[in-house]
Amino acid sequence: MAKNCIGLDIGSSSIKAVQVKKTRTGYALTAFGMQPLVPQTIVDGTIMDQGAVAEAIRALWSRLKLKQKDVAIGIAGHSVIIKKISVPAMKPEELATQIRFEAEHHIPFAKDDVEIDYHVVNPQNSSGQTELLLVAAKKEVVADYTQVVRDASLIPMVVDVAAFAGQNGFEINYQLDPKETAVIITVGAAISNINIVRGGISLFTRDVTIGGNAFTEEIQKQLGVSADEAEAYKVGGHYDENGVVPQEVERIIEGVAEVMAGEFQRSLDFFLATTADTNVTRICLAGGTAKVAALHRAIERRSRLTVEVLDAWRKVEIDPSLDRGYLAAHSPEALVGLGLALRAAGDK
Repeated sequence: MAKNCIGLDIGSSSIKAVQVKKTRTGYALTAFGMQPLVPQTIVDGTIMDQGAVAEAIRALWSRLKLKQKDVAIGIAGHSVIIKKISVPAMKPEELATQIRFEAEHHIPFAKDDVEIDYHVVNPQNSSGQTELLLVAAKKEVVADYTQVVRDASLIPMVVDVAAFAGQNGFEINYQLDPKETAVIITVGAAISNINIVRGGISLFTRDVTIGGNAFTEEIQKQLGVSADEAEAYKVGGHYDENGVVPQEVERIIEGVAEVMAGEFQRSLDFFLATTADTNVTRICLAGGTAKVAALHRAIERRSRLTVEVLDAWRKVEIDPSLDRGYLAAHSPEALVGLGLALRAAGDK
């Protein structure tokens, strides 16, 4: 059995590494760490400064004393298209050769400019067709991400879609009734991903270009403070001379949370309007901004559903040498990295 890769989650505000090992009962966490990135190093999933990202990866490996070089990475943003499509029923080997031609009808990029993969969801539906999940990613973006990994002297063994990696991390920690439909929203710094899942299958996924940075930028703009001060206000670690987070900050955070919840709700409404027989039962938040209480309230108000923050370590055994406080504080951010760490070279 191939050894698990280290999950390397390259986000726009930080890089996260997750290392797990398989145990008799599940998985054990052996290493986790984060390395911040300077703003604008990665914009909308596109790497703007290759050198800075490679340097951050090297620094993280050095700090965590990681020896393993095989990594799994995830990509997200507008360069990745995920669509559920139906194609005429055919043998698996025929499908493998036909898929590029089928993909032409469904993706807005030239077929020679993209890497294509697919997963059969239903071999034969009631119309006699095969339903599959089609994934297309721009070759140049895949090349940029794999190159930056090589520049850091590591080996990219698996390139996954961040949304599916998060789903894998979710599924080893949470049991879903096969009829239950969950909405997993991963709120990153610049991009948020919505993945609607039932019975281990992604029914709908969409990236929305709004994330935690929106809170920081709005605080900075309205209060005339530095980016660092705005970030500290956002996470509740910055107080006025009386030791109180200004009411003004709370008002700004509430306003941005409303806008963000509205974006998420539009995607959910679109899904519900185009899908019959689906009962969405829960909304699960991951990512660094998952901890913003105002966002929970805004999403609950609009969706009338319970919102919970996901814990990446819920069913993962934790090595005694690791700092449990640090792990708990960054657990929602680790979900994608955990999902990537479950991958091994050559698996499907």
